[in-house]
Amino acid sequence: MRYLFKYIFYVSVLIVFFLSIVNASDIEMFARLSFLSDKAVHGLIYFYLTFIGLLSKFKIKDISIASLIFLFGFIIEIIHYFHPYRYFEYFDLLANLIGVTIALLIFKLKNIY
Repeated sequence: MRYLFKYIFYVSVLIVFFLSIVNASDIEMFARLSFLSDKAVHGLIYFYLTFIGLLSKFKIKDISIASLIFLFGFIIEIIHYFHPYRYFEYFDLLANLIGVTIALLIFKLKNIY
């Protein structure tokens, strides 16, 4: 089962990366998002990536997995700074951090009981 989660994790990271570098207006569903719903989507995506990453049981600490996923989001935001059709946003980073943190907390609480 762990290998299935790893496969899903890697495919999900590639999809998120691809969707993060294409022109946002080319994806009609994303082009219509409001400021708050865009941040909610960021939070949900990074929650999902972190939770799947934690379920994958990589041979590193859970906090390291969460940190690397947040770093992935940070690198994407740096790419957005230089991308002609995307924008660097601190609130995107905050939403990513919230999603990662909530996933890590839920995963830790789930493993306590």
